[in-house]
Amino acid sequence: MAAIADERLEAFYAFFNKLDKNCTKDVYRFYTPDVLFIDPLHRIEGARALEAYFRTLYENVTACRFDFHERQSSGDQAFVTWTLRLTHPRLDGGREIEVEGCSHLAFAEDGRVARHRDYFDAGALLYERLPLLGGAIRLVKRRLDG
Repeated sequence: MAAIADERLEAFYAFFNKLDKNCTKDVYRFYTPDVLFIDPLHRIEGARALEAYFRTLYENVTACRFDFHERQSSGDQAFVTWTLRLTHPRLDGGREIEVEGCSHLAFAEDGRVARHRDYFDAGALLYERLPLLGGAIRLVKRRLDG
């Protein structure tokens, strides 16, 4: 059973490391039609909606790469830790952003992902990188720390 889970996770790694605005249609091969995708910023139901989300998300991305680390799988469930390296012209002055996170995946019988939930610090990815809001959030964090 572990070999099957590893094959599915290897497919997950490959999918996300080639995902960009030109290959969002691959969503249909990787996710079930009724997939539920949740992250700290969105709740998306269905492969069509997910493909539209990825298409919009990656439209202006300059570079995006995931480095995958630890993984645990049991039956149709898996957890994967990762580091996202993202470059977007409107975030952090176009510099590369690094954010750590974890994905919880539930696979359908056909090997596609039926449920995908990402856990990461949305502030570290987005809010702290915006020109005006970022400074205010960093100030509040410094005050809470000291």
